[in-house]
Amino acid sequence: MTAAARERAALVNTMRTVGPDAPTLCGDWTTRDLAAHLILRERRPDAAAGILISRLAGYTARKQRELSDGTEWPELLSLVASGPPLYSPLKLLDPLVNTTEMFVHHEDVRRAGPGWQPRQLDADLVAALRRQVRLAIRMSLRGASAAVTLHDTDGTTLASIGTGPPCVITGAPAELLIFLSGRDAADVEFTGDDATIAAVRSARRGL
Repeated sequence: MTAAARERAALVNTMRTVGPDAPTLCGDWTTRDLAAHLILRERRPDAAAGILISRLAGYTARKQRELSDGTEWPELLSLVASGPPLYSPLKLLDPLVNTTEMFVHHEDVRRAGPGWQPRQLDADLVAALRRQVRLAIRMSLRGASAAVTLHDTDGTTLASIGTGPPCVITGAPAELLIFLSGRDAADVEFTGDDATIAAVRSARRGL
């Protein structure tokens, strides 16, 4: 089983535990809404286009609400658990495109509740997430007005981007990806002047 598949199974188990109405870090989405998002992304490419194309976002949101409101919770969980169907391009690309997706959304559920702590991740998942950091910083912080460098907790430089005043962000690869994906509930540390750190934290981050 790939890291992506294991993280998908872990996400489904956590969603089943907290129930369909639990909060997430995805704005006002509940776990039911998040499940509908994942299903739409993998099974309805026509309706999922608004995830990437802003002018279609309203259509995507409407179809997601229809799926969320019109599908029983056990069925939503079953569809998420089964992964991309055979006709989906994401079926072949699952380890590449879904490892970070499943990890971040799993943490969206976990970290929306009180008293969360970073999990102890298996070596395969850590390695897979580490490989994503270089791409993620280009997607997330390309518009930041700073020279941003990402350090692992052992001091290794993982990636850098931008020009301007320096800002170093230190954390485990998993925590860096949480931050780069736009979440503030990440166990990372910043080094730099206060204004630069504030600018990086307020940048329009997302993957």
